[in-house]
Amino acid sequence: MVAPASPPPARWDLLATPWRRRALFATLYFAEGAPIGFIWWYLPTRLRIAGVPVDRITQLTALLVLPWTLKFVWAPLLDGSRRWGASYRGWAIVAQIAMALALAPLLVLDPATHFGAIVACLLAHSFAAATQDVAIDGLAISTTPEGQRGSLNGWMQAGMLLGRSLFGGVALMVAAKLHPRAVPVGLLVAILGTLSLLLVAHEPVAAGGRAGHGLGAALATALRRRTTWLGLLFALLAGAGFEAVGAVAGPFLVDRGQSAEAIGAFLAFPAIVATVGGGFLGGAFADRAGRARAAATTLALLAGAIFALAALPGAGARATFALLGVIYLGIGGFTATSYALFMDLTDPRLGATQFSSFMAATNACEAWAGFAVGLLVVRVGYAPAFGLLAAASLVGLPLAWLIARAARGERAAAPGIADPAR
Repeated sequence: MVAPASPPPARWDLLATPWRRRALFATLYFAEGAPIGFIWWYLPTRLRIAGVPVDRITQLTALLVLPWTLKFVWAPLLDGSRRWGASYRGWAIVAQIAMALALAPLLVLDPATHFGAIVACLLAHSFAAATQDVAIDGLAISTTPEGQRGSLNGWMQAGMLLGRSLFGGVALMVAAKLHPRAVPVGLLVAILGTLSLLLVAHEPVAAGGRAGHGLGAALATALRRRTTWLGLLFALLAGAGFEAVGAVAGPFLVDRGQSAEAIGAFLAFPAIVATVGGGFLGGAFADRAGRARAAATTLALLAGAIFALAALPGAGARATFALLGVIYLGIGGFTATSYALFMDLTDPRLGATQFSSFMAATNACEAWAGFAVGLLVVRVGYAPAFGLLAAASLVGLPLAWLIARAARGERAAAPGIADPAR
């Protein structure tokens, strides 16, 4: 008996065309970037202005990165549950509701007297946000053709960075004029506003009927591939330089004599424009030149810009802001190319598990690099700290070459897998 044909997706289905997918995932990543802007940009800058030591600030941000670092532990639940009818879209909806519930207490808690409770709420929010991240990435891998993943990552980064801009840089600029509860209210609106889009997105059933079938065999195969382990090493090490700069950008500019308004203006506009532009350029480059080559090229350029910043410790305000702008351009390009590389290394049956492992490694890189730069800044200053971590990131160059070489061999043995070296 021939199974009836699946009905065509509704005209408003946001996963039906490349441009709709880009719009949907850019919006979903906006909901992820908004809390990150508050936690990673707004909060560290305000704490440094209040006199909190840099190492304590970076310890707090490193703590809040932990759920993203460990998300691979529960990611198999998302892949496996699809066997019983669950979907990545459904997981994302549940996670967004949990994110909102965890942020709601910030509307009434006072940072001066309830700091511990606020940290607990932020940790709970981070856990839910990390779960949403796993679900969104699994949805992206399962619905986006291989040749479109570079440009899709550019759009995803654009959405995330817009969220960071509004709730990081813009919030810093207008903090004095806002009611203290305005930022948490805005975060809740940003998160809940994406639910309506997810409700009209149509997630197709994977070929074979049950998406969770064969999960154990797929995982065993992935663990035997050299590209899996090389990709994890690349994710863990290659971003050290830019993660270090990003972790202390606000405090760095404060210690250079810049006001909160000037820092906010830079983070809200030039930094975001540069990063978004770098993401679009890097994504297009990755779709044309190959993921591994594009990731290595953008990494080399990014490290060079960080070395330039470290080599000019006495640079004036304009030169400092200009160098940081170039760095953020490189961050956008490297993020788009490296994420596309990780998508190509991921088995679609493990869209949540394997890709979240690569993302967890990048978050671990953010955690250790942020922690390390805080310790180094206190002991040796900003310039040596930036230079040392940029040098550490260059280990990614030979790793990218090894990934491309290993991928060619794996593709020859199993032609169905993606080729990041193409």
